[in-house]
Amino acid sequence: MGAVLAVRPDVWLSVSATTRRPRPGETQGVNYSFVDHAEFARMVEHGELLEYAEFAGNFYGTPRAPVLDRLEAGTPVLLEIELQGARQVRASMPEALLVFLSPPSWDELVHRLVGRGTEAADVIARRLETARVELAAESEFDATIVNASVEEAAASLVALMGLNPS
Repeated sequence: MGAVLAVRPDVWLSVSATTRRPRPGETQGVNYSFVDHAEFARMVEHGELLEYAEFAGNFYGTPRAPVLDRLEAGTPVLLEIELQGARQVRASMPEALLVFLSPPSWDELVHRLVGRGTEAADVIARRLETARVELAAESEFDATIVNASVEEAAASLVALMGLNPS
């Protein structure tokens, strides 16, 4: 989503909380808020997450307050979430625009996941199984963007948000 921010720096990309460990180069509070399982459970219990889900053995969620604060201030907000989270957002914020980001092809998706070199084979297999389920749910979204090129996908997303490039 860095390409969206390059075109529209006024868009706020939410920072998800996660129980997974940081990858090399990731910064606390910038890429994610890295929390332990107990803190994540506390956030869920107190209704502090707009959405949350388990993905590839870890929990991810969007803290509610920062999203609502920015929306109230008139700032365009972007959430980078998976299917279960999108369904939760649809239920609690029906006015939200849900955009499905699709790979150009199944083979390209496999190539991208393997090419990262950040996950073990069993994790990649789970991610691919999850991708099959998510691809089957594409019709639940308001729009689809095929992510063949990062720049083109970003331009399409900015246009869908009703924004002009800066």
